[in-house]
Amino acid sequence: MELDIERIRAFFMKDRFATNAGIVIDSVTKEEVQCSMPITSEHLNAAGTVQGGAIFTLADLTFGVHSNLRLFLGENVGITVGQSISISYLATPKGKRLIARSVCLSSRRNVSVYRVEVRDDLGNFIADMRGNGFTKAV
Repeated sequence: MELDIERIRAFFMKDRFATNAGIVIDSVTKEEVQCSMPITSEHLNAAGTVQGGAIFTLADLTFGVHSNLRLFLGENVGITVGQSISISYLATPKGKRLIARSVCLSSRRNVSVYRVEVRDDLGNFIADMRGNGFTKAV
């Protein structure tokens, strides 16, 4: 079964927090998911830099899309939720957009591990996230 990006986008539009942050799903393959978010004044903290929660939300949605692709491939599985997530903030964004790309490190029946790299549109490495997912039974 082919991945239908419009169907995936429609499903994740229900994630109001991420949608309200301006996050969009740019591309989806079995190997990689890319999401991005413009940096606006709404994303800035009191110091005038991008708030860590905004960066985390982008990485988390990217993880959520990738870890649930089996649903969109027609597999009879439950939804995958974050079991534990670790993020390291590496630099302050200098560009106007953040781009997150995920890769699957391991995917088993109920437990999966993904890595999400967040960079700005200038190529600066902003954050590195590892997410462990747990797939609930159907």
